[in-house]
Amino acid sequence: MLDLEVVPERSLGNEQWEFTLGMPLAQAVAILQKHCRIIRNVQVLYNEQSPLSHDLILNLTQDGITLLFDAFNQRLKVIEVCELTKVKLKYCGVHFNSQAIAPTIEQIDQSFGATHPGVYNSTEQLFHLNFRGLSFSFQLDSWTEAPKYEPNFAHGLASLQIPHGATVKRMYIYSGNSLQDTKAPVMPLSCFLGNVYAESVDVLRDGTGPSGLRLRLLAAGCGPGVLADAKMRVFERAVYFGDSCQDVLSMLGSPHKVFYKSEDKMKIHSPSPHKQVPSKCNDYFFNYFTLGVDILFDANTHKVKKFVLHTNYPGHYNFNIYHRCEFKIPLAIKKENAGGQTEICTTYSKWDSIQELLGHPVEKPVVLHRSSSPNNTNPFGSTFCFGLQRMIFEVMQNNHIASVTLYGPPRPGAHLRTAELP
Repeated sequence: MLDLEVVPERSLGNEQWEFTLGMPLAQAVAILQKHCRIIRNVQVLYNEQSPLSHDLILNLTQDGITLLFDAFNQRLKVIEVCELTKVKLKYCGVHFNSQAIAPTIEQIDQSFGATHPGVYNSTEQLFHLNFRGLSFSFQLDSWTEAPKYEPNFAHGLASLQIPHGATVKRMYIYSGNSLQDTKAPVMPLSCFLGNVYAESVDVLRDGTGPSGLRLRLLAAGCGPGVLADAKMRVFERAVYFGDSCQDVLSMLGSPHKVFYKSEDKMKIHSPSPHKQVPSKCNDYFFNYFTLGVDILFDANTHKVKKFVLHTNYPGHYNFNIYHRCEFKIPLAIKKENAGGQTEICTTYSKWDSIQELLGHPVEKPVVLHRSSSPNNTNPFGSTFCFGLQRMIFEVMQNNHIASVTLYGPPRPGAHLRTAELP
């Protein structure tokens, strides 16, 4: 049985690990994978057809804990303990829920002190008692009347007419004063772990198509030091087609991984007569997982020839490998009277709305089957790749964009970069 410390408005954890509000989904999954012998039977729940309509949920069924992640920014929004009999809980080092201590109304009063009068939900027959960043739901099956209290004497738990022995059925940890209005907080400094994250990625374009990326980056401090003294830094960087490997390293730092392409499965669709001639050397990717970006370099010139932006939707084969890339892509509109107008495509745009903006149907897609080996099947099904304005949009079966690949001719010469470290 897990023995966990509750920190209101912040976290649930122990000395080995901690689920912290604002934590990215990938970090929570990494904790579960590292401690898989202790934390077992984890479910991932999401809406397959409309993944943005409901929170993304990690359900720790064996331990009675549910982690709710915001569907858009994929950061931890609410920590729910839904079965208190499966876990030990303590506050400031003192247990208020264990096999020997029942989480009654009296025990909560003793451990957490007085608070504002709570709210009774007659439909659920639950009484919700709220502290800042922490709520308890009490089971009132044996009590059919709504709670009664005198507003003039509402100074805490003593003023509430709650039967003795009422026990906690659920506990919630969240940010702010209201569970209903809570939002996932910004990522805490403790979750950066030396990585750089992208707040936004703007696709730059010239007259013919995309020319590069402008990234707004977040980092926590620099070098060794006390975490309490660290501050979040925000800065911008830009990378372009034709940039050298050294240019990219100086702008974005070292990648998390370098991947060398063994073959190009899309080469067969190229009009080049030499498409079947095997290459003597392999192009290679810089994988920036926390940015949600891959950068492909030409094997001969070592210059950027392709960018790949990942949306990290659940139900995609690459889910949870990359953090979500919050991109904005200007698309040239070719409607009548558009006059060179552009519309913005984002991480959350659906493919049918993009086609509607363009005002004309796009050519038939290439069907992409992903699998780890020829004998394995992909449980999420195929995706569809549409070519558009020197870009390839990979579209899932629910009409959401899984990734966008940007192509562009190498641009000779250096580029003027005005974004420097603050």
